[in-house]
Amino acid sequence: MVRLLEKKQRIGSVLTVFAIATFSLHILVLLFFIFQGINIRQLSLRKPPNFVQLIDGKPVANIDDLEREPEVIRRFISKTMISMFSWSGILPAQTIEEFANPKADLGIPIRTPQGSSQKISTSSWIASFALSEDFRKGFLSTVAEMTPPEVFSENPSLVMTSQLVIKRVYPPKQIAPGKWRVGMVADLIQKKRIGDAKLITPFNKDLLVRATDYFANPQVGNSTILQKAIYSTRSDKLEIYEIRNLCLLDDYNNLNEESLKECRSRSGSFIR
Repeated sequence: MVRLLEKKQRIGSVLTVFAIATFSLHILVLLFFIFQGINIRQLSLRKPPNFVQLIDGKPVANIDDLEREPEVIRRFISKTMISMFSWSGILPAQTIEEFANPKADLGIPIRTPQGSSQKISTSSWIASFALSEDFRKGFLSTVAEMTPPEVFSENPSLVMTSQLVIKRVYPPKQIAPGKWRVGMVADLIQKKRIGDAKLITPFNKDLLVRATDYFANPQVGNSTILQKAIYSTRSDKLEIYEIRNLCLLDDYNNLNEESLKECRSRSGSFIR
């Protein structure tokens, strides 16, 4: 009888140890899943690695989100503004056949402040994605007002082209972390495709630029040419958030704050 009781006690002790071990194992597994869930959540919220293009075009990782090379900023300004204000009436060639037989640019309709609809070139529309979203809409209306309807004319003798010739882009001046002011001196040259007559308009602007995030195209294989061009425009991780008339009262880098306020009060925001 005593042996039977001892045997039952041993079995009970083994079952108790087994139950405690199993319960402890379940607790550990639960804690492990919670830990993994927290890590996955943090990874989903983490920004992608910041690859910034250096002067030689090579991307480098692990650079501060708000740092940009001055030459990269200047190249971004030049590329964006040339694309924005160079109109030829034809689309950029994507194949060898299109080089031989270029396609006509039908333009993108934009609503102007007066309520009318005017066209801008496709290259201007693509380049506008280098602007901040709150600034882009109003700026496109201004570009639409500046774009001559003759750019999209089907009559070769009436077609007008435009080219932005940049004379100088000043070194970027940092005005806040991740924000710069960049001066640009240029001429906007408009002429008919047939003939030598030209209209040259000074185009001196003060551009405010800031660093921004960039997310790669999630569907590279299924993207259209326009979508690829837009993602390429945003890949510089910079955006223009304001354009003013450039103050040329003195050397650009030596302008004091009072001179800037005086000049801006006369020039205001972007105008033709």
